[in-house]
Amino acid sequence: MSGFFSSASVLITPEGRRSLEKELDHLWRIERRETTQAVTEAAAHGDRSENAEYKEGKRKLREIDRRLRFLRKRLEQVKVVEYSPQQEGKVFFGAWVELENEEGETARYRIVGSDEFDPQKNYISIKSPMARALIGKQVDDEVIVQTPSGKKLWYLNRIEYGSWKPD
Repeated sequence: MSGFFSSASVLITPEGRRSLEKELDHLWRIERRETTQAVTEAAAHGDRSENAEYKEGKRKLREIDRRLRFLRKRLEQVKVVEYSPQQEGKVFFGAWVELENEEGETARYRIVGSDEFDPQKNYISIKSPMARALIGKQVDDEVIVQTPSGKKLWYLNRIEYGSWKPD
C-alpha cells in the first residue's frame, strides 16, 4: 500500500484533468493574449522605467507563463484514474463517501488527487489521513482516523462513484 501512496500525487480524476486542461486553454488563449496586448499598449506610452502599467503587465505575464509551464508539465505527469465496476462496494480513488461519527454527525467527502483538493467542494486528497483510512473500506465498516487531537472513529454509511446523488 505504501507504493500506492507514494505515486498518489500524480493521480487525477477525469474531471480534474479536464479542469487543468480548461485552465491551460484559458490562460493561453485569453489571459496571455490580453496581458500581452496591455503590455504592448503600456510600452507605447514612453519611458518604461517609470511606467507602472508596463511593470504590472510584465509581472502578470511572468505569472501567467509560470503557471502555463507548470500546467503543461503537470498534464504530462498525471495519471487519470477512471471508474471501474470492480470498485463497487469499496472505497477507492474518486469515491464519494458518507461518514457518521459517534455523535451522529455526518460528513461527505470525495477522494481526489492533490491537484483537485478543494475543501469547499468536500474534495479531500488521497494523501490525507481520512482518505488513507478509508481506502479499501466497505459500507458499515468502522474507520479510525488519526488526527492532531487524537484518534477519531467514523462509520462508513455510503459509497458512491460519479456524481453524488443526495437521498
